Amino acid sequence: MALRFRSLGSGSAGNGTLVEVRGALRTSRLLIDCGFNLRQLDRRLAREGLQASDLDAVFVTHEHGDHIGCAHALSQRNGIDVWMSEGTWLATAAPDYAGRLRLARDGEPIEVGELQVEPFTVPHDAREPLQLRCTDGARTLAVLTDLGHASAHVMARLAGVDALLLEFNHDVELLSQSRYPPFLKRRVGGNYGHLSNAAAAEIARAVNHAGLRHVVAAHLSEQNNRPEIVREAMAQALGAAAHEMLAADASEGSPWLDA
Repeated sequence: MALRFRSLGSGSAGNGTLVEVRGALRTSRLLIDCGFNLRQLDRRLAREGLQASDLDAVFVTHEHGDHIGCAHALSQRNGIDVWMSEGTWLATAAPDYAGRLRLARDGEPIEVGELQVEPFTVPHDAREPLQLRCTDGARTLAVLTDLGHASAHVMARLAGVDALLLEFNHDVELLSQSRYPPFLKRRVGGNYGHLSNAAAAEIARAVNHAGLRHVVAAHLSEQNNRPEIVREAMAQALGAAAHEMLAADASEGSPWLDA
């Protein structure tokens, strides 16, 4: 068994993370969020030599467009199971998934082939957002791309992970100076908005342990952040060199990484 992951792209225009477990007899693949249109998703999968039919399931973390994207259209076209919370489903006007909708709940494990997934609730301004802890039984990955603040419940789910895809959304100073209207600045920087670099770095520092192999920064704001600022914040938190730090971008995502 081997657990690996890569971002297909991460940012305000769309998010998607591919998680894969290669077993002796089969490969299991879960797409966490598909915040692209179908054509974009097909193109991003094709870069990896994959098609949508190679996916076993999709998990939608919440109803915001840069995360749910083409989930319904993809399910209809390819007959793929789509997991989400009941709140997320209702927030999107409860569309018919023709028997392919699967409802997820905090703390209730989900099996996708050889991959085991544990959803957990997070403080974010959506109806019932869930983020994920994924394992093949040996290695564990946590995906945490939209978060207002690090609750005790969130930190408990991150304990002992081997790899972490973590939101580093904005630099506080760049956000304060941006052209965003005041209400949007309050929303982004609030307790149910998005993580600042400093807040994300504190999470990375708290989660860091000898067995943590990868931390990948995700969901960087194009207007209110810079990759070089993110890498420096990560490096200071993890006691590493800035050039060693990985940040997923909007177009290329990240390379494949073994958890």
